[in-house]
Amino acid sequence: MAGCSSCSTSTGSSGGCQNNGTCGTSDCNKMNSFDWLSHMGIPEIDKFDIVEVKFKGGRKEYFRNVDHINLTTGDPIVVDVQNGYHIGYVSLQGELVRLQMQKRKVKNDDNILRIYRIATQKDLEKWEEAKNREVPTLYRAKQIIDEYNLKMKLSDVEYQADNSKATFYYSADDRVDFRELIKSLAGEFKIRVEMRQISLRQEAGRLGGVGVCGRELCCSTWIHDFKSVSTSAARYQNLSLNPSKLSGQCGRLKCCLNYELETYMSALKDIPNVEKPLLTDAGIAKLQKTDIFRRLMWFSYGNDNNWHSIDCDRVYEIIALNKEGKKPFNLQQDTAFDGGEDDYTKANKDLEMLDKKFATTKKKKKKKPKQKTNAAAPADNTAANATTPSTPKSNKPGRRKPENKKTNAGTNDKVKPVSNKKPEGNSPTDKPKEGKKKRFPSRKKGGNNKGDNSNSKNNE
Repeated sequence: MAGCSSCSTSTGSSGGCQNNGTCGTSDCNKMNSFDWLSHMGIPEIDKFDIVEVKFKGGRKEYFRNVDHINLTTGDPIVVDVQNGYHIGYVSLQGELVRLQMQKRKVKNDDNILRIYRIATQKDLEKWEEAKNREVPTLYRAKQIIDEYNLKMKLSDVEYQADNSKATFYYSADDRVDFRELIKSLAGEFKIRVEMRQISLRQEAGRLGGVGVCGRELCCSTWIHDFKSVSTSAARYQNLSLNPSKLSGQCGRLKCCLNYELETYMSALKDIPNVEKPLLTDAGIAKLQKTDIFRRLMWFSYGNDNNWHSIDCDRVYEIIALNKEGKKPFNLQQDTAFDGGEDDYTKANKDLEMLDKKFATTKKKKKKKPKQKTNAAAPADNTAANATTPSTPKSNKPGRRKPENKKTNAGTNDKVKPVSNKKPEGNSPTDKPKEGKKKRFPSRKKGGNNKGDNSNSKNNE
C-alpha cells in the first residue's frame, strides 16, 4: 500500500500520524468516508458495482467496477479518464455509494467510466515521478502568469498519473483570456494543459489549514457543497458585523454561520420586536442587547451608561402600555413606590436598628472606674502600713498596680486598704449609697487623731 504523500515522507513511513501509509488516502483527513456497512455480508450478485474514488485535494469521482474486482477501502486503483489513465484511492463502495450519488445528483448511466485494475508497483512509481513535478511547475507557472499581467491566482497543479496532462486550478474575480498562457505552459512543460477555475472556498479547501476554532477547515474535511452565506445570518445571531471576525481563510463569510441559524430562528419567535424606544416616566429606554436563549433584554436611559436587564414578558407589557398611550414608572414597575406605613413593616425597622448598631462611626472608649480600698483588711496590716511613710505615685500612663497584694511591715511601699463594696451601677436592684468612709490622714506629731490612738494601742 502506498504511503501518504502529505506527511513528512512519501515512502510509506509517515512521521506525523504514525500510520506508516496504512491510512489509504492521498491527503490525511480530507473528505474521509466511513463505510459503516462494511461488516455486513451482502450477496455478490446484488452488490452495487459503482465505486467512489478520491483524488488529490479531496476531489471525488465515481467509476464502474465492470470486471468485479475484489476491492478494499484504501486500495490504489487505475481508472479510465479522458485521453489517458489516472490513479486514485477507493474511498467508498457498496450501497452507500448509491446514496452519495443521489445526494450529489449523479446519474447512473453510460457516462460513468470504468476501473482498469489495482495499481501495480510500476504504476505507483510512475505516478510518484509525475507528482514530484507539481511544485516546480506551480512556481514556474506563476512567473509566466506575472509576465502576461493576468489578474488570476494560481493555487494548485495536479499531474495525471500517465504524466501526459496537468490540470491548473486558479481563481479570478473577472473573466480571464488565457489562450496565450496555455500555449506558453504547454511549450514550457511539454504536456497537455487544462485550466480549471475554482471558487475561493474550493481553493481554501484544497490548500487546507486550521480555523480560529482550532479545528481543521470544514471545507477541507467534510463539506463538499458550499451554500451561500449572507450577513443576515450574523444579524439573527446578534453577532458584531466585523468583517475580520466573520470572514474565513477564503475571504468570504464563514460557512459555520449557517450551522445554528435554524435554532436561532426558532428561538427568535418568542423575542419581542422592539421597533422604537420604550417610553417610561424615568426616561426613554433604548435597546442595547438581547440574550435570545435566556430571554433577557438590556435597555439604557438616554446618555446613561448603566444597562437595565428585563424579561421579554415585561417588554411585551411595556409595549402594550405605550400603544395605549400610558407610561410605566420605570422598566421594572408600573407605579412609583409611595413609602407609606403599609409598606413600612417591622422587618424594615429591624434593619434600621442593625444599621445603627453596626455604624462605622467611632465611639469614645469609657474609662474604667478606679478600684476602692477594702475596709475589712486585717488590723495588723493597717497598723504596720500606717507607720511607714507614703511614697509618691508613679506617673507612668500604661502601668497598673496589682490588686490585693500584701506587703511586709518592713517594706517602704504603702498599700491602700481594699474595699469589698461592689461598683456602683444603674440597675434598679442596687442598694442605696451609704456615707463614704474617710481615709486615715497622715500621722502628725503630737496629734490626737484616730490614727494616733490606734497606733498607741498597738504599741502598748
